[in-house]
Amino acid sequence: MAIGDPIADMMTRITNAAKVRHKTVNCLNSKVCRGIADVLKSEGYIDGFDLVEDGRQGLIRIKLRYSQSGAPVISSVLRESKPGRRVYRGFEELPKPMQGLGICIVSTSRGVMSDRKAREAKVGGELLCTIN
Repeated sequence: MAIGDPIADMMTRITNAAKVRHKTVNCLNSKVCRGIADVLKSEGYIDGFDLVEDGRQGLIRIKLRYSQSGAPVISSVLRESKPGRRVYRGFEELPKPMQGLGICIVSTSRGVMSDRKAREAKVGGELLCTIN
């Protein structure tokens, strides 16, 4: 079965696995999904990820992170830009979710990065998702 929106599929798999307290979750491998996983790792939302070969395009195995009380670190994910409606923002217009405690993931001309790094680099782009 073909997946129309691999980014939304990745975010749904992560939130569903976190709700049922799985340690890892497998997502489809693509350049954008690897970039999102790298941002989540650098911002401390996941423990890490590995690339797994399956004979096709491959998988990304993500190790989820939980707080000391057992609550998932990723509580909610909002997909901003969709295939039917793309959302582009300049670096001044990027939102600050939860007054700066959450992150936005932005696809820029310099790669996929968090909203903080996009503001530092003064580049805007497609607002992929918001994570609280």
